[in-house]
Amino acid sequence: MQELGRIGFNEAQGDLLDVATVFCREQSPIARVRALIDSETGHEPAVWSQIAELGWLGVAIPEAFGGVGLSLTEVVPLVEQMGRNLLSTPFVSTTLAAQAILAGGTEAQQQAWLPKLATGAAGTLALVEASGDWDLTHVDCTAQDAGGGRLALAGQKLLVSDAATAAVIVVSLRFEGRPALALVEPGDLPIGALRRETIIDETRRAYAVDLTGATIGREALMDPERAADALAHIHLAANLLAAAEMCGGTQAVIDYTLDYARTRKQFGQLIGAYQAVKHPLVEAYVRYEQARSHLYAAAHSFAEQGTGEIATRMAKAIADQVFSYASDRAIQFHGGFGFTYDCDAQLYRRRAIWHASQYGDAGYHKKKLADLLL
Repeated sequence: MQELGRIGFNEAQGDLLDVATVFCREQSPIARVRALIDSETGHEPAVWSQIAELGWLGVAIPEAFGGVGLSLTEVVPLVEQMGRNLLSTPFVSTTLAAQAILAGGTEAQQQAWLPKLATGAAGTLALVEASGDWDLTHVDCTAQDAGGGRLALAGQKLLVSDAATAAVIVVSLRFEGRPALALVEPGDLPIGALRRETIIDETRRAYAVDLTGATIGREALMDPERAADALAHIHLAANLLAAAEMCGGTQAVIDYTLDYARTRKQFGQLIGAYQAVKHPLVEAYVRYEQARSHLYAAAHSFAEQGTGEIATRMAKAIADQVFSYASDRAIQFHGGFGFTYDCDAQLYRRRAIWHASQYGDAGYHKKKLADLLL
């Protein structure tokens, strides 16, 4: 257990954190976040292009495929600042798609797609089905031999982030009786296959994808022998980046609430002077610092077998709890205004609920930790 206490923060992380702090603050002020809620894509192409030019999409992609050659450890500070400023882009979706191809793709697929993803093509994952099962090996969508070197797909995927702008979608399927992954391009899908979903976090874009009627070449099927390991890697990577985004959001919503507590007067004095406000805010901050420590411990040990999984599940569970707590208190302390959509605390609370629904909430990860530790 002593190994779990290590918190690594290398020079590359520090440099990326400094740049990301300024970039995300300047490119994602809250007024722009709200304006993008009504846009079709939910993000600005110009900002996405700048992210590609900065090389962030290639941070965790090997140099052999046009990337920077670092790891998810260095992606964490980028995502943390994106969460802090509610910056909406397909960055996390694309990063996870690249990780899936690295973990389970054939050499030809890696050569074809990783350079594109490193330089600005968007990607995403289609793993969730109607059951909502967080065990990614439980798959009902199917791929069957259609002859002529083609596979016929059937079933529906839900909550596919940024599907409308993705150049490639990594889809989980059941093929020959076991879980498999495949690369599906927009042209492989029938007309009308994408349906935008209404989700709790309106700063994001998610789609239902109807695979029935789609066909792909067998070469689009990822390495069947590596599918189980790839799904396990995707699951942990997604939770690591979710924890990063939640920690950033927690910091922001605490700051937002503190600013209000320092200016809002009730009964002749600032509300921040009341213990009923001070104590929960202190608790939120202490729990935030704990969550951030767990986040960077998980980032540091992510690639270590066993230890990385334990640290990542701890980080997601703690980040889930503190983000929910801090955003709840923010709404409460803003009084009646807090319960309106004009209060920015609403945006953070909705983001917290969204993340709890993706890849496992705190209770789910605690149960997994019990199995791993006891």
